[in-house]
Amino acid sequence: MSDTTTDNSTQTGDDQDLGAAGSQLSTAPVEDAPSPNLPALGVIGWARWFWRQLTSMRVALLLLLLLSLAAIPGSLIPQTGIDETRVADFRERHDVLAPVYDKLGLFNVYSSVWFSAIYILLFVSLIGCIVPRTWQFVGQLRGRPPGAPRRLTRLPAHTTWRTSAAPEEVREAALALLRKRRFRAHTVGDAVAAEKGYLRELGNLAFHLALIVMLIAFAWGQLFKSEGNKIVVEGDGFSNTLTQYDDFKSGNLFTNDDLEPFSFDVKEFTGTYERTGPNRGTPRTYETEVTYTEGADGEEKNAVIKVNKPLEIGDAKVYLVSHGYAPVVTVRDGKGEIVYQDAVPLLPLDNNVTSNGVVKVLDGYRNPQGKKEQLGFQAFFVPTFGGSASGTMLSQFPALDYPVLALNAYHGDLKADSGIPQSVYQMDKTKMKEFKDADGELLKKLLTPGETMTLPGGAGSITFEKDIKEWAGFQVVQEPGGGWALGGALAAIGGLAASLFVQRRRVWVRAVRGDGVTVVEMAGLGRSESAKVPEELGDLAAVLYERAPGVADPQPETAPPEDTGTPDASGTTTSTDTDSQAVPAEGAEQQ
Repeated sequence: MSDTTTDNSTQTGDDQDLGAAGSQLSTAPVEDAPSPNLPALGVIGWARWFWRQLTSMRVALLLLLLLSLAAIPGSLIPQTGIDETRVADFRERHDVLAPVYDKLGLFNVYSSVWFSAIYILLFVSLIGCIVPRTWQFVGQLRGRPPGAPRRLTRLPAHTTWRTSAAPEEVREAALALLRKRRFRAHTVGDAVAAEKGYLRELGNLAFHLALIVMLIAFAWGQLFKSEGNKIVVEGDGFSNTLTQYDDFKSGNLFTNDDLEPFSFDVKEFTGTYERTGPNRGTPRTYETEVTYTEGADGEEKNAVIKVNKPLEIGDAKVYLVSHGYAPVVTVRDGKGEIVYQDAVPLLPLDNNVTSNGVVKVLDGYRNPQGKKEQLGFQAFFVPTFGGSASGTMLSQFPALDYPVLALNAYHGDLKADSGIPQSVYQMDKTKMKEFKDADGELLKKLLTPGETMTLPGGAGSITFEKDIKEWAGFQVVQEPGGGWALGGALAAIGGLAASLFVQRRRVWVRAVRGDGVTVVEMAGLGRSESAKVPEELGDLAAVLYERAPGVADPQPETAPPEDTGTPDASGTTTSTDTDSQAVPAEGAEQQ
């Protein structure tokens, strides 16, 4: 008779017969059951207990969860290392929360003590977890699958049949079949032992190693990274030195020598926008044409920098991050001599590039009395003016359809020589006086390209030139370890997939002589219930049955009618006992 049996019931007692056959299907550390009347641990005992807890999988998962939760404030609360202006604004608006956040380090989450502690503990936990498992896995690879247990019928999935083939022929056929199916197989006594699914544990180890690589890459990148921003007007250039940046921040171990030596000139910025429809004003083309050189004597090359398509020079990446307009203005003194002429970058305030800024004349100007003074002009610019009827200086479209420049004029001391750094986009008016118009109000005027605002009392004039340039904002990033982090992420995904979808399982085939025929027993054991061991065992049994076909069981002289089975096409008999979980063998069904 040929039966395939699947038994998922709880096994006790005789399960001890499995021995090494059912052990170490994974490299997960085995926790010993606590025994009563334990002696005092002592210092060394407590240290070992703490180490075992720290390197356990549940603690590693808990630390990973805590690290994810700890990163949430860094995305919700403004950070000093990213935007100090927003942090200062937050402090002004929240008098109660700001001191609390300072004490908790929430304005600098990723450099705080508590975030670093979680980070380091996770790092130590992963290393302490993966090292012993790696050596254990290497030992399993160097070893062989364990021999068959004494009673294969006690395994969750098994099948058996009788054949006329010799036991040696059955074992040789089974060995060849299992090796063809990529099992590691060998003959032990009267049985063939095989094992498959080592990629599961390899994927598990690869996942943990990838996490360590990602942690190291992240730490390395934070320590040695640099990030700077620079606004460059069409026709101007940039050299990668600290003095050229508008703002710059770097990691603790970054030095000036780590900056990549390069320079570039902005030839032209091109921006086109949707004219109609719901996406009106949305950029269609947003790119900057540059010429750049690597090193001091590098060859000049042309490149186009687009959004999300940076210029890569060595370890540095140059991103196009912003855009605006730089009206060209000319300032003359009372004698008509030019004291200032340049393109003035203005900062956009909205998606239609309504912009503001200041024009500062620091040197070369003298008032009508011949005394040295400084001039300052508050500037508002709209590329597409809505007309005087709109009543506001808000742009209606981001392109230069109807450019208008609004100016307010001041004179006095800009405090540029005080030694305190100043923003080129803001003006300190504490020592400045307003120019007054005929009504005694602040002098202000709307100018179109080519128009001039005359200062009262022969103080000079300012002209809005017809040449309106555009500027491009660049972010230069050097972040070593980015490639390692990406590789670690991909390896982690691959390792996780292998650990989830590959199943570790073992198969045994025993062939022994009995009653003039050979009795063949096959059994399988999987690491988890999700392993499709019965299906795979049935498929293997079907192939092996073709090479060692079954013979009919001898009929008993007398048999109760209720025990009589129904013969199938091959002459084998299928049990009809309703209390048994046996089903016809795959091999018998195919005969």
